[in-house]
Amino acid sequence: MSDKRKIGILFGQENTFPQAFVDRVNEKQSDFPAEFVRIEQVEQSVPTDYAVIIDRISQDVPFYKAFLKNAALTGTAVVNNPFWWSADEKFFNNALAVQLGVPVPKTILLPSKERPDDTNHNSFRNLDNMNWDGIFNHIGFPAFMKPHSGGGWKSVYKVDNPEQMFRAYDETGQLVMLYQEAIDFTDYFRCYCIGGKDVRIMSYEPRNPHHLRYASEMKTTGDAGKKLLATMQDYVLKLNHGLGYDFNTVEFAVRDGIPIAIDFCNPAPDADVHSVGQENFDWVVEAAANMAIDRAKKATRGKDNLTWGTFVRGSIGEPGPKPEKPEPKPEKPAPKAEKAPKPEKELKEKPAPAGKPEKEAKQADSSEPKKEKKGDAKPPKKNK
Repeated sequence: MSDKRKIGILFGQENTFPQAFVDRVNEKQSDFPAEFVRIEQVEQSVPTDYAVIIDRISQDVPFYKAFLKNAALTGTAVVNNPFWWSADEKFFNNALAVQLGVPVPKTILLPSKERPDDTNHNSFRNLDNMNWDGIFNHIGFPAFMKPHSGGGWKSVYKVDNPEQMFRAYDETGQLVMLYQEAIDFTDYFRCYCIGGKDVRIMSYEPRNPHHLRYASEMKTTGDAGKKLLATMQDYVLKLNHGLGYDFNTVEFAVRDGIPIAIDFCNPAPDADVHSVGQENFDWVVEAAANMAIDRAKKATRGKDNLTWGTFVRGSIGEPGPKPEKPEPKPEKPAPKAEKAPKPEKELKEKPAPAGKPEKEAKQADSSEPKKEKKGDAKPPKKNK
């Protein structure tokens, strides 16, 4: 290991952000050379040459996650904290948001439709039949179903009635799902939060094709618009301080002037110039470079240099650090992104009613439901 410590970025299929990040860090200073992380051998409790590693891919590569935990143990400041990232999921996010006073949609946790591997009906002796009538009355329709852990708009369904819900549920396999109130919004935003202090609020349209989602404009104007922006900034900082993320995005759906946090477990958020647009891209590159340099300067060899959220710190009786003063609250959202071309229990086994689910991003009806595997748990039927 060399005496000169470095700043590294660990990434996968993305092409524009990693190189821009490395270039910008090297332009701004020379004490901590920036580069793509290189891994040749990983030995237990042996430190790396990196003061800081920006993690953009370990959610998809378990080997990288283990490498990053070892690096963090030996003094690397890993962004985001790999231990917390492994433990976190969207249902807990929502529950913590409620505790923090941030509005979120009404949400119910559903067990997986199929039994996990190496389990049978005896594994579910504590699980009673779901009170479907109570769930439907509480959440209402339309509603969304999505995995309790994960992202990328995978396995997300919009349902308009019980039949569609059960039909969609049949397709979810071993995924633990969230069943969530749909928010009829008038404005929608995606907000970067870097280093727990820098916030970029961007108009966003989740119903557009992926490459056009940032091609949107804020509809709330005047004093109401200023108040909305200030409220979202406050909520973004509350959530990220609570969770302990250094690099994250928060999405808000605005209903009756109130920003409701929809999705805020995005520790490797989209930062591609072709989707977020040039101005948003330049902002996130600059903010990430500044954050990485600052963390490298503060990192102490052999010590814990990770960020831990106020939830974890409070759980062990240690108060979190006083948050740094945030940047001035924005007067208006980030400008519209330029359009880019499209990128290439003992459980009783009871049958569920059939219906046609609708994928959130599709107009057409889905195909016929898959046949259940032998031994799979069937969902309880609705209460009479």
